[in-house]
Amino acid sequence: MSLSLKLKIKKTFAAMKIYQLSFAFAAALLLSSCIQDKVDVDVQYYTAEEYNVLKAALNLPDNVDEYNFSLSRGAAPAISNTKATLGRVLFYDTQLSRNNTVSCASCHKQELAFSDDKAKSIGFDGGSTKRNSLALGAVANFSTSYDGGNSFVGNGTNIGFLWDERAQSIHELSTIAITDPVEMGTNMGELPGKLSRQPHYEILFRKAYGDSQISAERITEALQEFVNSFVSVNSKFDKGIERQFTPTVNFTNFTPVENLGKALFMTNCASCHGQDMTNPAMRVANNGLELNYADKGVGGVSNRNDEMGLFKVPFLRNVALTAPYMHDGRFATLEAVVEHYSSGIQMHPNLHPLLKQPLNPDQPKRLNLSQQEKAALVAFLHTLTDEQFTKETRFSDPFK
Repeated sequence: MSLSLKLKIKKTFAAMKIYQLSFAFAAALLLSSCIQDKVDVDVQYYTAEEYNVLKAALNLPDNVDEYNFSLSRGAAPAISNTKATLGRVLFYDTQLSRNNTVSCASCHKQELAFSDDKAKSIGFDGGSTKRNSLALGAVANFSTSYDGGNSFVGNGTNIGFLWDERAQSIHELSTIAITDPVEMGTNMGELPGKLSRQPHYEILFRKAYGDSQISAERITEALQEFVNSFVSVNSKFDKGIERQFTPTVNFTNFTPVENLGKALFMTNCASCHGQDMTNPAMRVANNGLELNYADKGVGGVSNRNDEMGLFKVPFLRNVALTAPYMHDGRFATLEAVVEHYSSGIQMHPNLHPLLKQPLNPDQPKRLNLSQQEKAALVAFLHTLTDEQFTKETRFSDPFK
């Protein structure tokens, strides 16, 4: 081999070595950059300065909580994590009331599936609300806020809110509660200026909307986004239906008493409250609480005689946590509710047909349950409790 050929070979190998080293160095830089980017994305959602401001008043994570979820039965709506985070803070902020004494959470407590344990809740000035506080911790509660009022749970039912269903979205429900002269007593037009004095809201509104403008519309939209993320699907009943696929057969994870109660429920109650606790079977009904209602319910809004004494049929998820029951909180226990349907239904003119005797529609249909059947029905209702839902940190009070 000639000397010139040997020199050419050495130069070629040297060049290849330099190229390999350069490539390795570039790859290392790229990998380092990717890792650094990932760290920045995962950890530093807020700048250090922003997070210090938030930490002064709030116990929020340095990253944004995940509020989206999936459902095994039905399609779940898309949730904005930043709007839901803002909504969480607003939900627990007593500044939404006129004198800074009550928040949305005052009447909707997480440990009670976002209901209240009083027959009538206490408003900002010590007054009692007109009706019992409905639980927000039910799957179908968020359905009317999407698709123009069409429920995502399958049947397109237009589900209203409040006992008389006069609110058609949580957006509207929030406005009613905030401005109600007993509940929170606030002028919506004054609320943005009031909240703007808190530095954490400048950050939270900017993260949610791209700028720090606070408006009544954005306040109620953020509240809606938070409440729409309330999904409760981890009860004993849910685990049973996931195994058996249908609620009408015995569940292998139920006791014999619970299965008896479930069978009684499917036969006597599901036609109004629904079988799988997601599809609403009926919107409103009169259930024969009395012959003369002081509270006219839906009829008080519509002024129609055939709707007097009709009230929202509530969803029963976590029902064991939401006592007292009915629109006026008259029943302190589930046992009292079951007793009403067993022996106490009154023949109101607008009593729902399903609660009338088929062969004698002038008389109410009373279940006349045995003590064993009453106990079984109550035992089944306890299987609807989702303890995980009531302890979720992302739904809890963020204020220090």
